[in-house]
Amino acid sequence: MRDRLTDGLYGLGWSTVKKLPEPAAAALGRTIADIAWKRRGKSVLRLESNLARVVPDATPERLAELSKAGMRSYMRYWMESFRLPTWSAERVAKNVHIKDAHYLTDGLASGRGVILALPHLANWDLAGVWVTRTLGIPFTTVAERLKPETLYDRFVAYRESLGMEVLPHSGGTAFGTLARRLRSGSLVCLVADRDLSASGVEVKYFGETARMPAGPALLAQQTGALLLPVTLWYADESKMQGRIHAPVEVPETGTRTEKTSSMTQALADAYATGITEHPEDWHMLQRLWLADLEPREERT
Repeated sequence: MRDRLTDGLYGLGWSTVKKLPEPAAAALGRTIADIAWKRRGKSVLRLESNLARVVPDATPERLAELSKAGMRSYMRYWMESFRLPTWSAERVAKNVHIKDAHYLTDGLASGRGVILALPHLANWDLAGVWVTRTLGIPFTTVAERLKPETLYDRFVAYRESLGMEVLPHSGGTAFGTLARRLRSGSLVCLVADRDLSASGVEVKYFGETARMPAGPALLAQQTGALLLPVTLWYADESKMQGRIHAPVEVPETGTRTEKTSSMTQALADAYATGITEHPEDWHMLQRLWLADLEPREERT
Protein backbone atom coordinates (compact mmCIF):
# COMPACT_ATOMS: atom_id res chain seq x y z
CA MET A 1 0.00 0.00 0.00
CA ARG A 2 2.79 2.42 0.95
CA ASP A 3 4.68 1.69 -2.27
CA ARG A 4 1.59 2.34 -4.38
CA LEU A 5 0.98 5.62 -2.53
CA THR A 6 4.57 6.74 -3.08
CA ASP A 7 4.40 5.90 -6.76
CA GLY A 8 1.06 7.69 -7.05
CA LEU A 9 2.39 10.86 -5.43
CA TYR A 10 5.38 11.01 -7.76
CA GLY A 11 3.12 10.32 -10.71
CA LEU A 12 0.89 13.20 -9.63
CA GLY A 13 3.92 15.46 -9.45
CA TRP A 14 5.10 14.60 -12.95
CA SER A 15 1.64 14.93 -14.48
CA THR A 16 0.43 18.02 -12.59
CA VAL A 17 3.38 20.24 -11.65
CA LYS A 18 4.67 20.52 -15.21
CA LYS A 19 1.28 21.92 -16.25
CA LEU A 20 1.28 24.70 -13.65
CA PRO A 21 2.34 28.24 -14.57
CA GLU A 22 5.98 28.78 -13.61
CA PRO A 23 5.28 31.18 -10.70
CA ALA A 24 2.67 28.82 -9.28
CA ALA A 25 5.04 25.83 -9.41
CA ALA A 26 7.81 27.81 -7.70
CA ALA A 27 5.42 29.04 -5.00
CA LEU A 28 4.16 25.49 -4.42
CA GLY A 29 7.70 24.26 -3.96
CA ARG A 30 8.50 26.96 -1.41
CA THR A 31 5.29 26.26 0.49
CA ILE A 32 5.97 22.51 0.70
CA ALA A 33 9.56 23.20 1.78
CA ASP A 34 8.53 25.63 4.51
CA ILE A 35 5.90 23.25 5.88
CA ALA A 36 8.43 20.41 6.00
CA TRP A 37 10.99 22.69 7.67
CA LYS A 38 8.55 23.86 10.35
CA ARG A 39 7.62 20.28 11.21
CA ARG A 40 11.28 19.55 12.12
CA GLY A 41 11.13 15.97 10.91
CA LYS A 42 14.06 13.55 10.67
CA SER A 43 15.19 14.82 7.25
CA VAL A 44 15.32 18.45 8.39
CA LEU A 45 17.16 17.59 11.58
CA ARG A 46 19.62 15.44 9.64
CA LEU A 47 20.21 18.26 7.16
CA GLU A 48 21.00 20.65 10.03
CA SER A 49 23.31 18.10 11.61
CA ASN A 50 25.16 17.69 8.32
CA LEU A 51 25.36 21.44 7.79
CA ALA A 52 26.87 21.82 11.26
CA ARG A 53 29.95 20.01 9.91
CA VAL A 54 30.12 22.27 6.87
CA VAL A 55 29.67 25.50 8.84
CA PRO A 56 31.14 24.58 12.25
CA ASP A 57 31.04 28.12 13.63
CA ALA A 58 27.37 28.66 12.76
CA THR A 59 24.97 29.60 15.55
CA PRO A 60 21.74 27.62 16.01
CA GLU A 61 19.92 30.51 14.33
CA ARG A 62 22.28 30.41 11.34
CA LEU A 63 21.88 26.63 11.02
CA ALA A 64 18.11 27.05 11.05
CA GLU A 65 18.36 29.66 8.30
CA LEU A 66 20.58 27.37 6.24
CA SER A 67 18.32 24.35 6.68
CA LYS A 68 15.27 26.40 5.66
CA ALA A 69 17.10 27.63 2.56
CA GLY A 70 18.29 24.07 1.99
CA MET A 71 14.77 22.67 2.03
CA ARG A 72 13.67 25.35 -0.43
CA SER A 73 16.61 24.48 -2.68
CA TYR A 74 15.74 20.77 -2.41
CA MET A 75 12.11 21.38 -3.36
CA ARG A 76 13.23 23.64 -6.20
CA TYR A 77 15.16 20.64 -7.51
CA TRP A 78 11.95 18.60 -7.54
CA MET A 79 9.77 21.34 -9.04
CA GLU A 80 12.34 21.88 -11.81
CA SER A 81 12.78 18.17 -12.39
CA PHE A 82 9.04 17.60 -12.78
CA ARG A 83 9.02 20.39 -15.42
CA LEU A 84 12.32 19.69 -17.22
CA PRO A 85 10.71 17.71 -20.09
CA THR A 86 8.95 20.95 -21.10
CA TRP A 87 12.15 23.07 -21.13
CA SER A 88 13.44 24.05 -24.55
CA ALA A 89 17.11 23.86 -25.48
CA GLU A 90 17.11 27.67 -25.64
CA ARG A 91 15.83 27.97 -22.10
CA VAL A 92 18.41 25.53 -20.79
CA ALA A 93 21.21 27.45 -22.53
CA LYS A 94 19.92 30.74 -21.11
CA ASN A 95 19.49 29.54 -17.52
CA VAL A 96 22.50 27.26 -17.01
CA HIS A 97 26.11 28.42 -17.10
CA ILE A 98 28.93 25.96 -16.42
CA LYS A 99 32.45 27.32 -15.95
CA ASP A 100 35.48 25.59 -17.44
CA ALA A 101 33.42 23.34 -19.70
CA HIS A 102 36.51 23.07 -21.88
CA TYR A 103 37.77 20.29 -19.62
CA LEU A 104 34.81 18.21 -20.82
CA THR A 105 34.75 19.20 -24.48
CA ASP A 106 38.53 19.04 -24.94
CA GLY A 107 38.67 15.66 -23.24
CA LEU A 108 36.05 14.15 -25.53
CA ALA A 109 37.61 15.81 -28.60
CA SER A 110 40.88 14.07 -27.77
CA GLY A 111 39.15 10.70 -28.06
CA ARG A 112 39.25 9.89 -24.36
CA GLY A 113 36.22 8.90 -22.40
CA VAL A 114 35.20 11.38 -19.70
CA ILE A 115 33.66 10.81 -16.26
CA LEU A 116 31.78 13.68 -14.63
CA ALA A 117 31.43 13.02 -10.88
CA LEU A 118 29.00 15.17 -8.90
CA PRO A 119 27.78 15.58 -5.32
CA HIS A 120 24.16 16.24 -4.32
CA LEU A 121 24.33 19.96 -5.11
CA ALA A 122 21.57 22.03 -6.79
CA ASN A 123 20.02 20.20 -9.77
CA TRP A 124 22.18 17.47 -11.33
CA ASP A 125 19.34 16.50 -13.69
CA LEU A 126 19.30 20.05 -15.09
CA ALA A 127 23.08 19.86 -15.50
CA GLY A 128 22.55 16.65 -17.45
CA VAL A 129 20.04 18.37 -19.72
CA TRP A 130 22.58 21.15 -20.29
CA VAL A 131 25.06 18.48 -21.44
CA THR A 132 22.60 16.76 -23.79
CA ARG A 133 20.74 19.78 -25.18
CA THR A 134 23.23 22.66 -25.04
CA LEU A 135 26.42 20.74 -25.80
CA GLY A 136 24.65 18.01 -27.76
CA ILE A 137 26.56 15.27 -25.93
CA PRO A 138 24.74 12.04 -24.95
CA PHE A 139 25.89 10.27 -21.80
CA THR A 140 25.35 7.23 -19.64
CA THR A 141 24.45 7.29 -15.96
CA VAL A 142 23.37 4.91 -13.22
CA ALA A 143 20.16 4.97 -11.16
CA GLU A 144 19.59 3.19 -7.87
CA ARG A 145 16.73 0.73 -7.98
CA LEU A 146 13.83 2.28 -6.09
CA LYS A 147 10.77 0.70 -4.55
CA PRO A 148 8.20 0.23 -5.87
CA GLU A 149 9.56 -0.93 -9.22
CA THR A 150 7.03 1.30 -10.99
CA LEU A 151 8.64 4.34 -9.35
CA TYR A 152 12.06 3.25 -10.61
CA ASP A 153 10.56 2.84 -14.07
CA ARG A 154 9.21 6.41 -13.88
CA PHE A 155 12.67 7.76 -13.06
CA VAL A 156 14.30 5.80 -15.87
CA ALA A 157 11.70 6.92 -18.42
CA TYR A 158 12.02 10.52 -17.23
CA ARG A 159 15.81 10.61 -17.53
CA GLU A 160 15.80 8.78 -20.84
CA SER A 161 13.35 11.40 -22.16
CA LEU A 162 16.04 13.98 -21.32
CA GLY A 163 18.61 12.21 -23.49
CA MET A 164 20.37 10.04 -20.92
CA GLU A 165 21.15 6.33 -21.09
CA VAL A 166 20.21 4.97 -17.65
CA LEU A 167 21.64 1.75 -16.20
CA PRO A 168 20.36 0.06 -13.04
CA HIS A 169 22.79 0.07 -10.15
CA SER A 170 23.58 -3.62 -10.22
CA GLY A 171 27.23 -4.02 -9.36
CA GLY A 172 29.53 -5.51 -11.97
CA THR A 173 26.97 -5.40 -14.78
CA ALA A 174 26.66 -1.61 -14.66
CA PHE A 175 30.42 -1.19 -14.16
CA GLY A 176 31.21 -3.26 -17.24
CA THR A 177 28.82 -1.28 -19.43
CA LEU A 178 30.20 2.03 -18.16
CA ALA A 179 33.74 0.84 -18.88
CA ARG A 180 32.77 -0.07 -22.46
CA ARG A 181 31.20 3.36 -22.99
CA LEU A 182 34.33 5.07 -21.72
CA ARG A 183 36.69 2.97 -23.81
CA SER A 184 34.69 4.02 -26.88
CA GLY A 185 35.33 7.68 -26.00
CA SER A 186 31.89 8.45 -24.56
CA LEU A 187 30.71 10.39 -21.50
CA VAL A 188 29.60 8.95 -18.15
CA CYS A 189 27.99 11.08 -15.41
CA LEU A 190 27.74 9.82 -11.82
CA VAL A 191 26.39 11.31 -8.59
CA ALA A 192 29.16 10.03 -6.36
CA ASP A 193 29.32 11.54 -2.88
CA ARG A 194 27.63 8.94 -0.66
CA ASP A 195 28.28 5.22 -0.35
CA LEU A 196 27.30 3.24 2.72
CA SER A 197 28.31 -0.13 1.30
CA ALA A 198 31.28 -2.14 2.48
CA SER A 199 33.06 -1.30 -0.80
CA GLY A 200 32.97 2.45 -0.23
CA VAL A 201 36.24 4.36 0.07
CA GLU A 202 36.87 6.16 3.34
CA VAL A 203 37.68 9.86 2.90
CA LYS A 204 38.21 12.84 5.15
CA TYR A 205 35.25 15.15 4.61
CA PHE A 206 34.99 18.36 6.56
CA GLY A 207 37.35 16.93 9.16
CA GLU A 208 35.58 13.59 9.70
CA THR A 209 35.46 10.20 8.01
CA ALA A 210 32.81 9.41 5.40
CA ARG A 211 32.53 6.83 2.61
CA MET A 212 32.28 7.60 -1.09
CA PRO A 213 31.94 5.28 -4.10
CA ALA A 214 35.09 3.76 -5.57
CA GLY A 215 33.50 3.53 -9.04
CA PRO A 216 34.66 6.83 -10.60
CA ALA A 217 38.30 6.29 -9.62
CA LEU A 218 38.29 2.63 -10.67
CA LEU A 219 36.71 3.44 -14.03
CA ALA A 220 39.32 6.11 -14.71
CA GLN A 221 42.14 3.71 -13.87
CA GLN A 222 40.81 0.83 -15.95
CA THR A 223 39.77 2.79 -19.04
CA GLY A 224 42.13 5.78 -19.19
CA ALA A 225 39.12 8.11 -19.03
CA LEU A 226 39.41 11.66 -17.74
CA LEU A 227 37.90 12.07 -14.25
CA LEU A 228 36.35 15.51 -13.67
CA PRO A 229 34.67 16.67 -10.45
CA VAL A 230 31.67 18.99 -10.91
CA THR A 231 29.99 21.32 -8.42
CA LEU A 232 26.70 23.18 -8.93
CA TRP A 233 24.78 26.01 -7.27
CA TYR A 234 21.73 28.18 -7.81
CA ALA A 235 22.75 31.71 -8.84
CA ASP A 236 19.28 33.24 -8.47
CA GLU A 237 15.62 32.27 -8.76
CA SER A 238 15.93 31.31 -12.42
CA LYS A 239 19.57 30.44 -13.08
CA MET A 240 21.94 27.66 -12.10
CA GLN A 241 25.71 27.80 -12.36
CA GLY A 242 28.40 25.19 -12.03
CA ARG A 243 32.08 24.48 -12.37
CA ILE A 244 33.94 21.59 -13.95
CA HIS A 245 37.09 21.22 -11.89
CA ALA A 246 40.54 20.26 -13.11
CA PRO A 247 41.06 16.55 -13.85
CA VAL A 248 41.80 14.13 -11.03
CA GLU A 249 44.90 12.35 -12.28
CA VAL A 250 45.73 8.71 -11.69
CA PRO A 251 48.77 8.57 -9.34
CA GLU A 252 51.91 7.26 -11.01
CA THR A 253 52.78 4.96 -8.12
CA GLY A 254 50.96 2.86 -5.55
CA THR A 255 48.63 -0.11 -5.51
CA ARG A 256 45.19 0.03 -7.09
CA THR A 257 43.68 0.48 -3.63
CA GLU A 258 46.06 3.34 -2.82
CA LYS A 259 45.37 5.04 -6.14
CA THR A 260 41.63 4.67 -5.68
CA SER A 261 41.83 6.14 -2.19
CA SER A 262 43.88 9.13 -3.37
CA MET A 263 41.60 9.88 -6.32
CA THR A 264 38.41 9.56 -4.28
CA GLN A 265 39.85 11.91 -1.68
CA ALA A 266 40.56 14.41 -4.47
CA LEU A 267 36.90 14.19 -5.51
CA ALA A 268 35.81 14.73 -1.91
CA ASP A 269 38.05 17.80 -1.64
CA ALA A 270 36.52 19.29 -4.80
CA TYR A 271 33.00 18.59 -3.52
CA ALA A 272 33.85 20.20 -0.19
CA THR A 273 34.97 23.36 -1.97
CA GLY A 274 31.62 23.70 -3.73
CA ILE A 275 29.58 22.82 -0.64
CA THR A 276 31.48 25.32 1.51
CA GLU A 277 30.72 28.07 -1.00
CA HIS A 278 27.03 27.14 -1.35
CA PRO A 279 25.91 25.09 1.68
CA GLU A 280 22.25 26.02 1.15
CA ASP A 281 22.24 24.07 -2.15
CA TRP A 282 23.58 20.84 -0.63
CA HIS A 283 20.78 18.27 -0.57
CA MET A 284 22.15 15.78 1.94
CA LEU A 285 19.18 14.77 4.06
CA GLN A 286 20.63 11.38 5.04
CA ARG A 287 23.39 10.16 7.32
CA LEU A 288 26.78 10.54 5.70
CA TRP A 289 29.62 10.44 8.23
CA LEU A 290 30.62 7.15 9.81
CA ALA A 291 30.25 8.66 13.28
CA ASP A 292 26.52 9.09 12.61
CA LEU A 293 25.90 5.55 11.41
CA GLU A 294 24.32 3.00 13.66
CA PRO A 295 25.92 -0.46 13.94
CA ARG A 296 23.50 -1.58 11.24
CA GLU A 297 23.61 1.15 8.62
CA GLU A 298 20.22 2.68 7.99
CA ARG A 299 18.46 2.15 4.71
CA THR A 300 17.28 5.28 2.88
